Amino acid sequence: VQLQAFGGGLVQPGVSLRLSCAASGFTFSIYAMSWVRQTPGKKVEWVSGITSGGGSTTYADSVKGRFTISRDNAKNTLYLQMSSLKPEDSAVYYCAKYGGPFVTGSYYHSGLGTQVTVSS
Repeated sequence: VQLQAFGGGLVQPGVSLRLSCAASGFTFSIYAMSWVRQTPGKKVEWVSGITSGGGSTTYADSVKGRFTISRDNAKNTLYLQMSSLKPEDSAVYYCAKYGGPFVTGSYYHSGLGTQVTVSS
């Protein structure tokens, strides 16, 4: 299983950014996926999840209304559209795989994240 996130960068507060995650080594379309993030010295924070078929999405309260998760099962790719970015959104973002089609239970990320820094 390999999950490579990319698309991060240094941006100013209020702008938008889209992250992508390329998945390989497993049948992407049958697993729920999530985005999680981590800042130095802090625990991993769950950000958003999407079911295997993309029909249901969930968000952390801290990003609800600003972030949108989506997936393209034909391209084995997960996305996170982030808007109205805040400095507190700064973190390394990882995509994660669940053990089944629903956003429940434990998840796995391969540690190949992308840094997002929101600063003026």
